[in-house]
Amino acid sequence: MSDAASPRTFEVRHVQIARALLAAIAAIMITFSGDHSAAVGLSVFSGFAMATALVLLLSAWIVSPKGERWFPVVLGAIALVAGLVGSVAGWRTTEVYFGLVIVWAAVSGLWELIVGIVGRRTRALWRDEVLTGAITVALAVALLFVSPSYAAEYTIKETGDTGVLTGITIGVGLFGGYAAIIAVFLGIAAFSPRSGHRTTAEVAAEDAR
Repeated sequence: MSDAASPRTFEVRHVQIARALLAAIAAIMITFSGDHSAAVGLSVFSGFAMATALVLLLSAWIVSPKGERWFPVVLGAIALVAGLVGSVAGWRTTEVYFGLVIVWAAVSGLWELIVGIVGRRTRALWRDEVLTGAITVALAVALLFVSPSYAAEYTIKETGDTGVLTGITIGVGLFGGYAAIIAVFLGIAAFSPRSGHRTTAEVAAEDAR
């Protein structure tokens, strides 16, 4: 059997599965953490971003055809820079959390959204890219409506317990919700049948003939 006929060890669906798993881990960590402070939020975000960057950068050489490597490379670079900034312990403040996550979500989301729209006639997974990009941009927009200085006291009637709902609690919760949505969406996309759609490798092979 020739190499051309051999099945690929790694495919786009494997990249989607890896991204889904990383997002699911981030969502679980935030959901089951009683501390939604900036330190915890940036710790989870930086780990998620750097791990996702590693997956994307590796996929550029393992999965993507040569002509399409620029897409995961740029997306991975954006995530890597955001992850590195979030990993600096001294910068883990409420203001940095909101600024960093908003910028990352806006830049990476727009990049994925635009690439999907522009490549809708040539990229097999353009719909997935458009939806993922749109969801990521929506995270940036949602965070823009949360004031970092927001604080409101609340009381649970059943128990009488009181607490304070802060802007950072909402902000970290929004990222956790985003991660959960992305995990579900990419997981479904990875296992969805692709009949009638060419993979990026097939498109490149056909163009080379």
